[in-house]
Formats: sequence, C-alpha cells, structure tokens
Amino acid sequence: MRSLPRHFGPRHSGPRLSGTVAALAVAVLLGASAFAPASASGSASVPRAAAADGTPDQTFTIRDPRIIESSGLAASRLHPGVYWTHNDSDDGPYVFAVDSRTGETVATITMEGVGEPRDVEAISIGPDGNVYVGDIGDNLNGSWDHVWIYRFPEPKRLKDTTVRATQFTVTYADGPRNAEALMVDPRTGRVYIASKNDNGGGLYEGPARLTPSGTNVFRRIGEVPWVTDGAFSPDGTELVLRSYFSARGYVWKDGRLGEDHAVHAPFQGQAESVTYTADGSALMFGSEGKESEVVREDLDNGKGSGGKGSGGKDEDSDGSPSGNGAGTADGGGTQGSATLGAFVLIGCAVLFFGFKRLRGKP
Repeated sequence: MRSLPRHFGPRHSGPRLSGTVAALAVAVLLGASAFAPASASGSASVPRAAAADGTPDQTFTIRDPRIIESSGLAASRLHPGVYWTHNDSDDGPYVFAVDSRTGETVATITMEGVGEPRDVEAISIGPDGNVYVGDIGDNLNGSWDHVWIYRFPEPKRLKDTTVRATQFTVTYADGPRNAEALMVDPRTGRVYIASKNDNGGGLYEGPARLTPSGTNVFRRIGEVPWVTDGAFSPDGTELVLRSYFSARGYVWKDGRLGEDHAVHAPFQGQAESVTYTADGSALMFGSEGKESEVVREDLDNGKGSGGKGSGGKDEDSDGSPSGNGAGTADGGGTQGSATLGAFVLIGCAVLFFGFKRLRGKP
C-alpha cells in the first residue's frame, strides 16, 4: 500500500476513514457480506477466484503490485478479456492493461504531452477506438476551477509503450465540483461525467465533440445518486451508475436518463469502478486495494439486474426485489434481506459521518 502521507490533505479522495470509523466501516461491510443473498445454486454471493481455466471475463484478482488504487475500469474493444485500469490520486500518467484470465498486467501505457495528472478517477473507451481517461477528481469538492480528460488510441498491440495523448480542459457550467465517473456514449461518442457530493450528484453532458483548444463546458442534464463510477452498455441503450453500496441502471435514450431499476452489485471494501464486458453479457465491478478483485455479475435478460448465476437477486420489472426472497431458488431469504438492509443503512451512516468528520478537519 502507499505510505500514509499520500492520502493526507488535498489528495484525499472519497471517504477513506481512519481509526474507530474505519474499523466500524470494515465491520459493517464484513457483516453485510455474510448476509448477502444466495445464488440459485445456494452458494453465497462472494467473489470467485481468478479464472483458473483461462476463461476471459470472469471474476479475477489484479496481481500487479503497482495497482493498489484501481479507480476505473474499461473493457478493451481490441483485446478480448483485457481490462484497462489506473490508480487514482497523483500516481502519474500511467494506464494498465490487465488480462482477466490471469490477473496479470500485459501492457503499461505511459501518456506523454498531458502535464501532471492530479486525481485520475475514471476510464472509458469510445466508438472512435480511443481510450478516455478522466482526471476529474476534486478532493476538496470545488477547489479546482478546471479538470482534464486525456485521450489516446487503444493500442493494437499489447506491450509497454509511451503514447502521445490529447489533453482536454473541462469546466462545469454551474461551477467546480468533485467527480469520479466518466462515460463515453458508444453510439454518439459524446462524453458524460457524473459528479458526487453529500446529497447525491449530477449528470453532466459535454460538447458534441471535445476540443483540445479552449475549454470544454459540461452542462448538467440530470440528477443522480452518489456515484463512484458508471458505464454505458455496448449498444448504448443503458447507463449503469454505481456507488459504494449499490448500483442502478437507467434507460438511455436521446442522450437523457430514462426509467431506472436496481442492479445487483457486490460488496467491496472500496467500491470504485464498473464496466460492461465487451459483449454486454455482464458487468464487472472493481475496487481499490492491493490485489483487489474485479467481480463479474451476469445480466438478467439484458435489463442490467444481476442474474441468478452470479448471485444476483430476482427482480420485478420495476427493479424491486421479487416476492420469492433474496434471489434463492427455494424462495427463502427474506430475513436475510432485512438483515442486509440494516447493515447497509448502518454502513452508510458510518461512512457519511466519518466523511463529514474528515471534511471538517483543516
């Protein structure tokens, strides 16, 4: 792990708690995991080991000791089973390609021509074949009057290399803010950013085309919950946004949010990232930490809710849990769902007040 001073002061990103608050948060998360809904096979919804049979796009562990704060995730369009990720904070201009078959890094990209990144929080791949990297974190929730997006073509060959990236300056029409989610519409190529704060966040739309000269103004087009990452489905019909404890899917039509529904997300200690698999059959959820796991959640009929085979809950058409229990084949698990809900509420309270306490420090 990084030495503690790198998380002090303005480099703090998200509710990284310490002391008693951190201990309570961990205890809540562990307790909630113990009551997570069972899958159709009766096994608890817990992360599976890295795919030993070499099958891509299964749950895997990031093995690279350099990647200890994986904060964004994007499925490669050119290399099946490979996922792009990066550290957050001031790690440097690096992006890593990780093979989901082994969890090993198969390429390290060094971006040049972009200055010094401040707080890289998100990554996405556009229909133009470019990788978009969002240096959009603002740890003091409005201390920087602009943030940046970096763009470079996805490499055709996986090897360590240096690429010249294009840098775009970004501002928000309603003033500076913190953000951790950047998504590129796979049909239009338009870039969107979801901000976060104590009361939720906003969805911001960038210009039709980003320009490297001048400033790209993003305008608020919708209200969203507290968001740590997001991803469009490969066909561009749905947008999934995740937070520390949950995820929701939104119908996406004509560049606007539509009807939403619950999406099954795993419990992770520092839930930071999400992406669709390249074929759109599942969601991959990532987290920070040394040897962090990326957890696959199968989709249910393309709606965005977790499939039974991945430990997801059955849901009615409106996204609410169905009456047959917490996703178990025998219909049991109602009591477990109530207990899980209690743990989640306690966890949210612990994190919220801990975050408030940290923000109150000089």
